[in-house]
Amino acid sequence: MGVTYDNNEQRFVFDFEHDGTEDIVSLTGDGYQVEAFGRCFYYGYEFSDQVDGNVRSAFINYVKFTEDLQKNPDLTQFIKKAVDQLNRRVNLYDYNLVVMPESSSKVNQYMLRYIYRFAQPMLRKMELVKALPASISFDMDAYEKQYLDDVLENGRPRYTQAQKDDVKQSIAKMLELIHQKDYFTIARDVRKSRFRPYMVNFLRFATEEDKELCTTIRNQNILVMDDVTTSGSTLNEILRTLRILNEDNEITIFSLIGRKDLMAEAV
Repeated sequence: MGVTYDNNEQRFVFDFEHDGTEDIVSLTGDGYQVEAFGRCFYYGYEFSDQVDGNVRSAFINYVKFTEDLQKNPDLTQFIKKAVDQLNRRVNLYDYNLVVMPESSSKVNQYMLRYIYRFAQPMLRKMELVKALPASISFDMDAYEKQYLDDVLENGRPRYTQAQKDDVKQSIAKMLELIHQKDYFTIARDVRKSRFRPYMVNFLRFATEEDKELCTTIRNQNILVMDDVTTSGSTLNEILRTLRILNEDNEITIFSLIGRKDLMAEAV
């Protein structure tokens, strides 16, 4: 019956041998692979289409914030199974660097420890941390090229200079408000914003040594990893922060729980 919720016991029940119509997620598949973020994106599990939003949120909180993973055999098997599937697909021994976001969830750290069983002994870890709200900026050049400089079929500009100036002023006012907010309020408010793909610097390198490392590595395999991916904004921001990486590096993305239609809301 996959993962279901027992209302009487008020707990999630895991069955790794059978699937059912009431499953929150299926546990008998071999994981998922899609093209997202311009890269190959792997994830272990996907929510069933009929799962209620409240149940989905409750399960995400259960996965991310269980106090002691080591004492929860169902959840640790849930994590290990996803990493095992990833290893069969990409051979984790070939990876040199794991990059993940700072998180209060213990799942990323547990996945990392388990990945060390497959990866080469010199596998390095890099953690990106949340930047101050005042550091967040807007990529106006990219926005202008993709939208403001658009032309009609007859070759005439879609927007007048006055309209462009109005948009730029609105963006400047939006940034002023963002710089006054806390990080989590920002993350919630801008998730659905049409400006979200052009807002940058949500994350930063934890240390100067990490930043220096990213400027020097070449021809290496890098695994970008996160526990649960819903909108895709965190993974997108990690890739932006790592954009100084040389294109010679092979980047693979992995999430414990993901979704096929990820980019429908991430772009």
